Amino acid sequence: MWWLAALAMLAIIVLAAFGWLPSYIALPAIAAVAALMAVEIRSASRVVAIDAAPRLVPAATDPTAGLTALIDALPEPALLVDRKSNVIAGNVPAAAAFGRIRAGEPISFTVRNPQVIEAIHSAAAGRARRFEINERFPVERALEVYVAPVIFAHELPEIFLLSFRDLTQERRLAQMRTDFVANASHELRTPLASLLGFIDTLQGPARSDAAAREKFLKIMGEQARRMSRLVDDLLSLSRIELRLHLQPQTRVDLAAIVAQVCDAMTPLAQERNVALRLQRDGPEVCVLGDRDELIRVVENLVENALKYGASGKRVEVALSTAAGDAIVSVRDFGPGIAPEHLPRLTERFYRVDVEKSRGQGGTGLGLALVKHILARHRGTISIESELGKGAIFTVRIPLADSGIEKKQPATDP
Repeated sequence: MWWLAALAMLAIIVLAAFGWLPSYIALPAIAAVAALMAVEIRSASRVVAIDAAPRLVPAATDPTAGLTALIDALPEPALLVDRKSNVIAGNVPAAAAFGRIRAGEPISFTVRNPQVIEAIHSAAAGRARRFEINERFPVERALEVYVAPVIFAHELPEIFLLSFRDLTQERRLAQMRTDFVANASHELRTPLASLLGFIDTLQGPARSDAAAREKFLKIMGEQARRMSRLVDDLLSLSRIELRLHLQPQTRVDLAAIVAQVCDAMTPLAQERNVALRLQRDGPEVCVLGDRDELIRVVENLVENALKYGASGKRVEVALSTAAGDAIVSVRDFGPGIAPEHLPRLTERFYRVDVEKSRGQGGTGLGLALVKHILARHRGTISIESELGKGAIFTVRIPLADSGIEKKQPATDP
């Protein structure tokens, strides 16, 4: 209202100038109007200053719209949930990590861990939490979870952000170092002791004995090759474990792989006087996989059948498809395997007959490698055997076009 005061001052000045208003009245009136104008101007300035200052704005009508766009830009899995622990939204990495995410469903449908629910309740009181969880389905993995409330202005939190970081590779690296030291020290001790003993003998009593030297050098060469195979298998197993949670996405022809392996194993079959037969349904059976790793699977199974089932004089390899899976079976007609050994055959360094396995050049890691490779391919292996009637090793891998996701049990650490 300062403009009315200005008009009043102008009127007082005009009346005083023409003598219509005495000076003893005009001067106090002008001072009073001036004081009023100053107050009005200061009030107006204060309003402008308040409006211009930053301030907290109230929540939008739909605050999740902007937050959804924000978590979509995050490179790691992230979810938004409400106070009732129901999912509001999730980003693409979250869908890749946990499968299909449906808005409105409880978070327990997506992340089956009670610590997550507890963390949301803590976040409702304004406390953020960071912790680790371990999942065993569909594959074993370790996740770091961060749960924080999303607060608008001074309101109580109604929305909570959950972000996840995959710690699987870090954990596997640590476990790999531990396993390597423990297993390698155990398995390498015998051949190393043999090598050291023969070296001492060649440097001492057998220094001038040509026949003994030739014999000992042959044994030393065999022990050295055994150690080399063991180290190679340990390193292969470690590499596969590091990538266990990453399913291969390359389309490969399993029929061509099986045929290639059977051709490569023909000389060994002839050496052992074993008939190796291949039977397959069609010319092409495609799966999503790593070609080298699948070759390793089939090669290991066929080689084991030729070595340990040679007494049956026949090994049959079959490739077929059923229920969205490619099925590879390797059957021998040898001595078979006792039932108590079957559940443990895929454990590291487990052998039914230790001496026979070492005599055949086995490291005790072959079937463990097969199991881990198949776990990475979301496949399975089953073993059937009866003493005196041989054994059947059956591998199932989802077909590339089946659209069926296999449920893979957790692998041994």
